Amino acid sequence: MAVKKLKPVTPGTRHRIAPMFEEITAAKPEKSLTTSLKKSGGRNHVGKMTMRYIGGGHKQRYRLIDFKRDKYGVPGTVKTVEYDPCRSARIALVFYADGEKRYIIAPSGIKVGQKIVSGPNVAPELGNALPLGIMPLGTIVHNIEMRPGQGAALVRSAGAYAQILGREGKYVIIKLPSSETRMILATCYATVGTVSNPDHMNTTGGKAGRTRWLGRRPRVRGVAMNPVDHPMGGGEGRASGGHPRSRKGLYAKGKKTRPVKKYSNSLIISRRKK
Repeated sequence: MAVKKLKPVTPGTRHRIAPMFEEITAAKPEKSLTTSLKKSGGRNHVGKMTMRYIGGGHKQRYRLIDFKRDKYGVPGTVKTVEYDPCRSARIALVFYADGEKRYIIAPSGIKVGQKIVSGPNVAPELGNALPLGIMPLGTIVHNIEMRPGQGAALVRSAGAYAQILGREGKYVIIKLPSSETRMILATCYATVGTVSNPDHMNTTGGKAGRTRWLGRRPRVRGVAMNPVDHPMGGGEGRASGGHPRSRKGLYAKGKKTRPVKKYSNSLIISRRKK
């Protein structure tokens, strides 16, 4: 995938850096694998706003993604590579030999017509899903499970990948995109390769309206509020507000929020670099 710099023919295109969509092969999704997506506008079941800066956005259909890859031993053929409005990565429509259709997160470099398969006895090739314990050291993976059978929970966004560094008993040591190194059970499944659309990070909206299309309302700085609305509000002139903190007074920079007694603390070898 590549990006393109638009000519500044309007104020909205002056700073626009847009994706090329050259890998997309289908304009419409598989209807049987989509469902409606209701927008909340940040409101809960009684209409009270519980999350600020959410609202509007273009109407979307949610694509049902197969994160478990549990059709073991059944080969599938990639039919299309599609755009998904609900995620940064591309998705691929797979037709399996038994007639079932499923969407998967498209790995970078996957082509229409390519064969993929999942299971404990498959080769560690692009798009195949297999247990971490049988992959060679140094393998680049994504869509990683944290518990066997749970479905992929880690490394799912555009351009992300993790690397297998070693084995220790029933665990596999993995380096995550955040630079955190941790142990995951060797029976957990992962998909070989890097997530598609790596240039997603290089795109620029170009105008505020494009952010509104994504359902994000303008975010107001705490220092621009009144003292009654935020701990950093008020003051004479343009006061900086002191230590950055949330509306509830919790520090926003550097305060540790991870539970001290969390069960998986012992599985983390080194934390992410700040």
